[in-house]
Parts: sequence; C-alpha cells; structure tokens
Amino acid sequence: FSEMHPLSVGSVSEVMNGAALEYMRESDVLFGIGTSFTIQGMVTPYPAGKTLIHATNDPVDLHKDYIAGHPLLGDARLVLRQMIEACEELLSTRERETPDTAARISALRSAWYGEWESKLTSSESPITPYRVLGEFTASVDPSDAIVTHDSGSPRMQIMPFYRSNGPRSYLGWGKSHGLGTGLGLIMGAKLAKPDKFCVNFMGDAAFGMTGLDFETAVRSNIPICTVVLNNDDMAVEVPHMELSNNRFGSRALYGRYSDMARAMGGWSERIDDPADVGPALMRARRATEEGQSALLEFATSSEQAKSNLRAFS
Repeated sequence: FSEMHPLSVGSVSEVMNGAALEYMRESDVLFGIGTSFTIQGMVTPYPAGKTLIHATNDPVDLHKDYIAGHPLLGDARLVLRQMIEACEELLSTRERETPDTAARISALRSAWYGEWESKLTSSESPITPYRVLGEFTASVDPSDAIVTHDSGSPRMQIMPFYRSNGPRSYLGWGKSHGLGTGLGLIMGAKLAKPDKFCVNFMGDAAFGMTGLDFETAVRSNIPICTVVLNNDDMAVEVPHMELSNNRFGSRALYGRYSDMARAMGGWSERIDDPADVGPALMRARRATEEGQSALLEFATSSEQAKSNLRAFS
C-alpha cells in the first residue's frame, strides 16, 4: 500500500507522524493484517478500548498479547479478498458516510510536518540527521528508490517521515534490531531491482558491526548507496548509558568511514556542511548510476528529538 496514497496515514513503529497518532487515538477499530500484534519495545502499544480484527496465518499469534474481538486465521491475500467481498455486499444495502478523510489526513500531516520543518531544514552544525532526511525526501522520488535503515536512531528518525511508494520500495525492520543488517538487505534489493536507487541509512555503530561488507558490494559490482550518520556516539543509548558513559566512555565511537570506503574501492565523501547535504546525495546517486558502490558519511549530532515516541505506553 503506497504511503503516497491520500488515505495512508503512514507507518507506525515506536514512533509515528501526527496523522497516524490522531487516527490511532480516535479509531474504533484496528484491523491487523499479517501482523503478530506483539507487545514489544519496537512497537507502539495500541490504545485501550479498540475493537481488534486480527488476520494472521499463525494461530500462535491469536490472543497472545491482545484479545482480538474478531480473529481471522488465514493467508492475508485470501482474507482480504473475502473482506472486500463482504464489505461490497454490506455497502450495497446501506448508506455510507463520506467524510472528507483524505483532506483531514493531509491537514494533520501538514500541521505535524510544520512542527518539524525547522529540524528538516536546519543549518546547525554538526548536521542533524533530520536535515539529511529532509534533503533526501525532497530530492529522491520514492518511485525510483528502495530504502532501508538500521535499527536505533536511524529507524526512529526515518520511520515517521519517509513515505514509500508501494510494495518492495521500503524494507521495514519490524521488531528486528540487528545492527548492520541493512547493508546486506540493500545489496539484495539492488540485485533484485538494479534499476532502482537502493539506499541504506545506518549509524556509525551499525557500520562498525558490518561495514567491511561494503567491500562485498564493490567487489561484486553492486552499486548501492550507503548513508552513514556518524556522530561518534551511540546516541540512541544516551538515556540508558549515562553512568557507564560518564565512567568509561562506553558510548564513544571513533572512525572516518568514508576513508575506509575509498580504501575498499568505493566512491565516498564525508560531509560536514549542511548546505552540501542535498548536492552530496545527488553526487552519490550519479556514482551509483555509473556503476560505483557509494558511501556518504555525514558528520551528525547526537540528535535526541523523536516524533511521538511510544505515544500510548
């Protein structure tokens, strides 16, 4: 389902945009399709008092963490076809209210976006990761791209803002948080869809886990674009590692990964000027179009702002 569709409120993990927040809060019914409805740290808990319709192909999921008023056991495609047929029959015999839902979603999203615009266009230095994301969404058509992110800060920052355009254009992580996995995922995406601009966003901690596999992309002629948001810090752990960091510097990370990427045979740049973020993204894209594996390293801040983090916890 395209997030560019006027009736899409966007994706939800432990963070969400303003339209998703309001509709999660106000809705009477939540219809989960192909989901486990699991209570877990990477998933926003659902507000109480909702009627749950739970469609899954695994009986273990049913009533595991939430009691579903209407459990549906079956393949998602078959269940959806049956639901469409049932709704068509119901709508043929009753009047349907037609509120201007699309306009309201657009208004909610615009109001929320306005609250974040200063971050998305910020000229602060070090660069806020939101400036990188703002430039990326402004310059890259989601129809031409496949995007994924690593866990931690990149997931929390990208999830509410990036709007993918249909199936297989965004590789979501669900409840997973194996640092560095995005590098392998985006190589697979590029092999599957060589005409797409395939981009993975990762932090410096994630690159430290798997970054040498960038050489695999170079050696195998897989022209991906890896964006490293390098703040020399495990920023997502700021609230959790205060004592250990003060005593032992346990969050501190060091490395200049653009130099490493170049040494491995790839195209790379390190960017510390906010005004050069957009042009750098376009240079990296051109490099991939010329068959080079590209890495962009942005010198970023340890950004702590997050959109509606665990709003219903």
